[in-house]
Amino acid sequence: MEIPHFINPYQSLSGFVVGMLVGLTGVGGGALMTPLLVLVFGIHPASAVGTDLLYAAVTKTGGTLVHGLNKTINWRITGLLASGSIPTTAITIFGLSYFAGNTNSIGGVISTVLGFALILTAIALLFRKWILDFFARRFGEPKPARTRWLTIALGMWLGVLVSLSSVGAGAIGVTVLLILYPRLPVAQIVGSDIAHAVPLTLIAGLGHWYLGDVNFVLLVSLLVGSLPGIALGSHIAARIPDKVLRPVLASTLAVVGGRLVA
Repeated sequence: MEIPHFINPYQSLSGFVVGMLVGLTGVGGGALMTPLLVLVFGIHPASAVGTDLLYAAVTKTGGTLVHGLNKTINWRITGLLASGSIPTTAITIFGLSYFAGNTNSIGGVISTVLGFALILTAIALLFRKWILDFFARRFGEPKPARTRWLTIALGMWLGVLVSLSSVGAGAIGVTVLLILYPRLPVAQIVGSDIAHAVPLTLIAGLGHWYLGDVNFVLLVSLLVGSLPGIALGSHIAARIPDKVLRPVLASTLAVVGGRLVA
């Protein structure tokens, strides 16, 4: 079968590999795809972030449907996160539009934020158990009122971070939610975080589209590979130990993040 001329097979292959890793680990979509687009394909950082945000919105919509059917979404947590992230996402996009004339400056800021976000994601992945144990011993379980406001604050932070870098909604968000809700099943934490990522990435992605930072030809090429990749990764996830995948993924993110920050 002939491949349509607008489909880039190398970008589709990248989408397949990243999609498979997301299916295997549950995180790493923006953390892997955005730096790949910037460092390998030479895509401008703003365009890479904007395209990846819509890419994430499509893929995580599918994840939300699955978690919704399995009743592993805590809609209260999702709502609290969104009440913080949606306003800060809008403010961040407005700030980017204000400085839209200086593309070099914006590209430099996004690259730096992306680099630090990748390093934070790597830390959250690699030391999640230690982080959770530390907060459990030091602070115990947060009180309900404080938990509510901290969840909103987390959403606010993720709104800025994801809008600038497309990274953070996965590993960082899940790690903090595990600290705030230690008694909640992990499946509900993951499901709630994925459900929150849909409006967050969609609004941020539409904002970048308004700014002209979305490459729809690139988006199609990525989705052609990522959708079957996610399906395959999810299918074989149980066959590969998490203790093997997590350090490899964390090390990769740390190296890439260090290169972007440097």
